[in-house]
Amino acid sequence: MVAFAANSLLCRLALGQELIDPASFASIRVVSGAITLSILLGFRPGVKMRTPFDWRSVGSLFGYMIFFSFAYISLAAGTGALILFGSVQLTMFVFALRDGEHFPLLSWAGLALAIAGLVYLVSPGVTAPNISGSALMTVAGISWGVYSLRGRQVTDPLQATAGNFLYCVPFVAVISLIFLRDFNSSTYGIGLAIASGAIASGVGYAIWYAALSGLSVSRAAIVQLSVPAIAAFGGILLLSEDVTFRLLVATVATLGGVAIVLAQRETRTN
Repeated sequence: MVAFAANSLLCRLALGQELIDPASFASIRVVSGAITLSILLGFRPGVKMRTPFDWRSVGSLFGYMIFFSFAYISLAAGTGALILFGSVQLTMFVFALRDGEHFPLLSWAGLALAIAGLVYLVSPGVTAPNISGSALMTVAGISWGVYSLRGRQVTDPLQATAGNFLYCVPFVAVISLIFLRDFNSSTYGIGLAIASGAIASGVGYAIWYAALSGLSVSRAAIVQLSVPAIAAFGGILLLSEDVTFRLLVATVATLGGVAIVLAQRETRTN
């Protein structure tokens, strides 16, 4: 979870100080992540380096990477992480409902509380986050939610993720060409993008997949609720960002509501 939060901090640090443009950050992140994951696979004997092209997984990963980067031009680290992971969880709930899963009344109350928290966070006001940044991060969250759901269908998540990163490279390269007029880079900005891709994404995903073997789906989802808090705390310490009353209330409502739903799901599966 520290690695996931680090992606928010690294991206915000790079883009908030205009050390690199968002398209280049996303491209370098994907390329460095693909290289790192391929190296990790190389240490596993008998693993095929090629994986089938899954356009839904690659498309959702691409959407997450691009919208995530452009959103952090205007969002604080903690705010962006809350919108991101709130959107991820709500997306997964919608798919669960579509697949016929039934929720008890308390779960619906928790879902309503979570949605209310996100609505309150982005509602107009002096301390409201940038509306375009919030919209972009919501799309990023939906994309990551879809990508996570797609990952449940694979037998080797690490290999599948490495393949998806590799297939994603030409698409982010096209985005960099489209936004070539906005190109901006510095040694520090490139270093932050590489750290985000190689360490926070590449190594972070590998550690997360290893941890998943000892967690149920519901408990794994609950653990991810710590990411916005970690990102907000890191933003205070490392980026000198302010934590507003609006963010605190929205965090409690959104994460608390999601936790209620997940707790009910966990109870039903035990």
